Amino acid sequence: MDKVEVVYVPHGLPPIHEHVAFEVGTTVAEVIMRTSLCKSHPEIEGMAVGIFGKIVSQETVVKAGDRIEIYRPLLIDPKEKRRQRARQKN
Repeated sequence: MDKVEVVYVPHGLPPIHEHVAFEVGTTVAEVIMRTSLCKSHPEIEGMAVGIFGKIVSQETVVKAGDRIEIYRPLLIDPKEKRRQRARQKN
């Protein structure tokens, strides 16, 4: 069996990394369901996912060595955050 890594960073907490064994033909959704994240962080259901920084569908078939990332919604637009920091410096 091959392995993939699943990564999630809960708001205000350290990153969580889990390595999951899978069989050929397994989807991103199936891999995530095999982690402990579903129980410890139920908010992840329906969140966007990606592989190595590229957003993919939950139905994407994983390959050995993939890094599946679960993305939280943005709390603030990155451009607005930069504007706020620029204002604070002045």
